[in-house]
Amino acid sequence: MNAQKILHAITLGLMVAAGGATAASAADPQVVKGPGADPACFKPEASSTKYFQWKAHKGPFRIALVNGFIANDWRVQMIRVAKAYAEQPSVKKEIKEFKVVSVGEDISAQIAAANNFIDQGFDAIIVDANNAAAFKGVVRKANQKGVVVVSFDNVIDSPDQISVNVNQEGLGEMAATFLLKEAPKTGNLTFLHVRGPAGQPVDLARNKGFHKVIDASGRTVKVVDVIGNWAPGDGQKATADAIAAGGVFDGIYAQGGSQGVATAMLDAGKFKAPMSGETENAFRQLCDKAGLTCQSGGTGPAQSAVAIKTALAALKGEIVPQAIALPTSVDYSPFTPGKNVFPQLPGSFFTGNDFPSCHIGFTAEEIAAQTGTNN
Repeated sequence: MNAQKILHAITLGLMVAAGGATAASAADPQVVKGPGADPACFKPEASSTKYFQWKAHKGPFRIALVNGFIANDWRVQMIRVAKAYAEQPSVKKEIKEFKVVSVGEDISAQIAAANNFIDQGFDAIIVDANNAAAFKGVVRKANQKGVVVVSFDNVIDSPDQISVNVNQEGLGEMAATFLLKEAPKTGNLTFLHVRGPAGQPVDLARNKGFHKVIDASGRTVKVVDVIGNWAPGDGQKATADAIAAGGVFDGIYAQGGSQGVATAMLDAGKFKAPMSGETENAFRQLCDKAGLTCQSGGTGPAQSAVAIKTALAALKGEIVPQAIALPTSVDYSPFTPGKNVFPQLPGSFFTGNDFPSCHIGFTAEEIAAQTGTNN
């Protein structure tokens, strides 16, 4: 082949490649001007948050929830709430198929599940990610095929999908602020931090916020970290072991499984430290029964419903923020029966299932009617 033919072949190849890139990116969400649809619900995370718009899909839609970690009550309730939301009449008419799969902590299995739903032609994928950085390829593939990706709770670290979340780092900051306020005002302090599964994005963010406030406080604080996996049984054992090893703590921060952590402290009978925990019903009941000084706040399981609502809006061609900020649910002891603690409901029940600004709310019966299993 002579030089002119080689040059022609190279030029043609570049044109084909460029055309392919254009075709692929044509399916990507378009960055447009705000404000977006339903601004009371889809509140942008910051003033600099960009807005997305997908080409409107024809409904009803096929939506998949791809969950990872499942071994605690929050995740089970989160799935039940998602199913309950998909069954509400005004939502059900817009959904042709709603699938749920949980894969455990295997990152590659979660990526494979998400890619499988994309290949099956689902319109939207909702993800609670095992790893924030691992799903960029999934997002890229979805955008090339016009599939909407919405991540929540453990959000995907990609600016090319929609994230729905509370301020996870802020929850750690809130816990540290509370413990510093309630702990002895003088002398060195020791806090117990009962953390989530190692490497989970939520755990890392909350830990970062927790230490940020402690480091800025000027106090000398020793933080003892144990792994509780956000589960009552694991949290109880980890706390009991820490106390048995001689630990006496001026404050305890439990990211989850809070009732187990509180039970271990009470069973040991050595101290009653102020405690910052999640929104489990049993934790709040224990705080009231034992007269503990407690802060109970976290991420309502119903953020899965907000993620579905967001996906539906995007699929209908509505403008939505790339990062949506949800309010944090927080209450303090003593708790009020029927208002923020519920003696008639299971101890594993999480409060924070209502987002009034999104017109999202559930009865206990609606949630209980669903399962937390794959379908």
